[in-house]
Amino acid sequence: MRDEIAQYQAFDVRPFGVNPASVKSHVAYAAHLRLPFQLFSDTGLAISRTYGALRPGGESIARSVCLIDRDGTILYSQAGAPGAEIVLETLRRS
Repeated sequence: MRDEIAQYQAFDVRPFGVNPASVKSHVAYAAHLRLPFQLFSDTGLAISRTYGALRPGGESIARSVCLIDRDGTILYSQAGAPGAEIVLETLRRS
């Protein structure tokens, strides 16, 4: 997603990451990788559970991509790491 940020920005999409690591860990990780988006700490897995991003058993996160509009409606959700072209196709069709 880092390398595709311009494609997301062209559609006024603001990517962010979510995982159970601590805020302190996120700061170091984002700086090391030069991430141009924010990371949120989901230590209790509530966000991940809400958006269906947990592995079977519900104890860890499965990499997933979701597009959520300003009203909270999920426009796109896919496990894995599909590229921007695939994800943004949802918005092109709108």
